Amino acid sequence: MISSGLFILPGLAYVHAGPGVILSYMIAGFLALTGVLSHAELVSAMPKAGGSYFFVTRSMGPAVGTIDGLIVWFSISLKSSFALIGMAAFTHLIIGLDIHIIALILCVFFTVINIAGVREASRFQVMIVMALILLMLMYIYTGVSRVDVNNLSPFAPHGVLSLFSTAGMVFVSYGGLLKVASVAEEAKDPTRNVPLGMIMSLGIVSILYALVIFVTTGVLGSKLGTTVETATITPITDGASAVMGRFGYYALSVAAILAFVSTANAGIMSASRYLLALSRDELIPGPFSKLSAKKGVPVYAVIMTGIFMMISVFLKLDILVKAASTVMIVTYIFSSLAVIVLRESKVQNYQPRLKSPLYPWVQIISIGGFSFLVFEMGLEAILTALGLSAAGFTVYWFYGKKNKDKEYAILHLIERITNKEFVTYGLENELKEIIRERDEIVKDRFDNLIEKCTIVNINERISCRELFRIIAYHISGKLNEDEKLIHELLVKRENDNSTALTDFVAIPHIIIDGTSTFDIFMFRGRKGFEFTEDQNNIRAVFVLVGTRDERNFHLRAISAIAQIVKDPEFEKRWKEARNLENLRDVVLLGKRFR
Repeated sequence: MISSGLFILPGLAYVHAGPGVILSYMIAGFLALTGVLSHAELVSAMPKAGGSYFFVTRSMGPAVGTIDGLIVWFSISLKSSFALIGMAAFTHLIIGLDIHIIALILCVFFTVINIAGVREASRFQVMIVMALILLMLMYIYTGVSRVDVNNLSPFAPHGVLSLFSTAGMVFVSYGGLLKVASVAEEAKDPTRNVPLGMIMSLGIVSILYALVIFVTTGVLGSKLGTTVETATITPITDGASAVMGRFGYYALSVAAILAFVSTANAGIMSASRYLLALSRDELIPGPFSKLSAKKGVPVYAVIMTGIFMMISVFLKLDILVKAASTVMIVTYIFSSLAVIVLRESKVQNYQPRLKSPLYPWVQIISIGGFSFLVFEMGLEAILTALGLSAAGFTVYWFYGKKNKDKEYAILHLIERITNKEFVTYGLENELKEIIRERDEIVKDRFDNLIEKCTIVNINERISCRELFRIIAYHISGKLNEDEKLIHELLVKRENDNSTALTDFVAIPHIIIDGTSTFDIFMFRGRKGFEFTEDQNNIRAVFVLVGTRDERNFHLRAISAIAQIVKDPEFEKRWKEARNLENLRDVVLLGKRFR
C-alpha cells in the first residue's frame, strides 16, 4: 500500500480537493475497512490462490468470477506499473536515463525475483517495508512542528463533494490489501495470519497516510499544485526538503524508491495468482496454472503479468490512476456481495474462522459507499468499469463457458427461495475439501466409517423403542445380522442405562458376536425421539455396532462423537442440514482431537 499512492498521488489529489485531501484519504481508508472485513471473512473460509476471484466465483458463478479475476489482475498490474513509473522518475534524477527504459528494466528485474520463488520475494519485501516505515516516521516527527495552519484554509475550496470524488481517485493507495488475499494459499496459517495482516496493515497505513498528508499539506500548501499540469509528482520528497533540507530530500527519495520497489514486487507476485486461479478453473488457457517443479511458482502467469506491466508503463499517469482505482472499487463491491450471497444461501460448508461483524450492515455500507465513489468519479470511471467488465465477460463467453460450469452459492440461494432443486453437492464438496486442507485434517478410521455409514432421516415423532426397530432393520440389512437379536440388544442396552448423552444426542452402542466388525449408523429425528421423560426430544442418534475385539476403537468412536457434539454450532448445523450428505459433513468436519 505504501507506494505511489502516497509518494506521487497527493499532488494530483490536492488539485482536486485542496487541503481536504487529508479527509479524502481518511474516507477512502474507512471504506477500505468495510471491504477488508468482508475479505477477511472470505479468506478465513477459503484461503486459496486468486483471492477475491475465488470467492466471487464460488458465490456468484464463473461468469462474474472471470470478470472479477481479470479486472483485479488488470488493476493490480496497473497499480504496480504506476509504482514502476514513480520509481523510474526518482531514479531518473540520479542517472538521467529515460524513465520508460528504467521502468522496463525494473519490471524485468522484479519478474525474475518472483520466478525465483515466494519466500525469496517476501523476505525482500519485509526488509524494504521496515526501512520505509522508519523513514516516514522520521519525516512526520520532524515535520509536524513546521506545519503552517494557513496552508489548511480554505479546507475544501472545491466543495464537500470534491472530497468524495478525490477519495475515489486515491483509493488506489489501499489496493495492496487485495494482494494479501491472493497469496493466502502459500501463507503459513492463512486463516489467522492473512485476516490479521490485512486489518493491521490497513490500521497502520491509514494512520501513516493521514499524518504524512497532514504534514505535507501543512508545509507546502499550494506548492503542491494548482492544476493537473503543475501538480508535483514528488510531494513527500518536496515536503521533506522543506522540513529537513537536502538530507530530507535524499532520505525521502530513498523511502519513495523503497516503496515503489515493494509495490512492484508484491504486485507481480499477487496479480499472477489471479491468472493461476482462473486457469485452474479452466476459464483461461491451461499453461497459466503450471507451477515450476522446484519453487511451485506459476511461471507463465508471472511472465504474462510482467509483460502487461511493461506495456502499461507507457500509459498516461492520470489514466493509470483512475483505471486502477475504479476496478479496485468494483472488486470490493463484488466481495461484499459474495459475503451476502454465501451467508444467505445457507451453504453448510461455508465456515469462516472470522466472521464480519455487524452483518449485513457493513456489506450494505460498503456496496453503497463504493458505488457512490464511482458515481462521484464521473462518467469516465463508470465507462471504465463497464468496459473492463464487458471485456471479462467476453473472455468467459468465448473461452471459459465451453470448458467448465461450476456450481455456486447463488444457485443455493435461488433454490432456498423457490424451494426447487437447482444444485447437486458440488459446491459443498469443494468447500469441505478446502476446510480439510485449511484445518490440516488428516482422515482417520472414524472418518472413513462416517463417509460410508448409513444415514436415515425420520420425519415423525417416535419413541426410542420404535426407533430401535428401524435401527435393527438397517443394521441387519448391512451387516447380515439377525434383526430380532439386534433389536433385543438395543432394548437391553437402553434398559441398563439411558444412552442419551444430552437432550439432543443419544449414542446407543451394542456388542455383537464375531470378529473384526465395526460400523456406525446415524439417524436424524426432525420432530424428535422420546428416550426418557426428561430427554424426550432427541434429534441426533449415533448407533455403534461392533465385535468384542473392537472394544478399544468402540471407545475412541464414542469419544470422537462426544467431542463433535460439544461444538456450540453442532445442533444448529444438524437441524439445518438439507440432505444426507450435509448431515455426513456435520460429523466429518466436526471439531475433535485427532
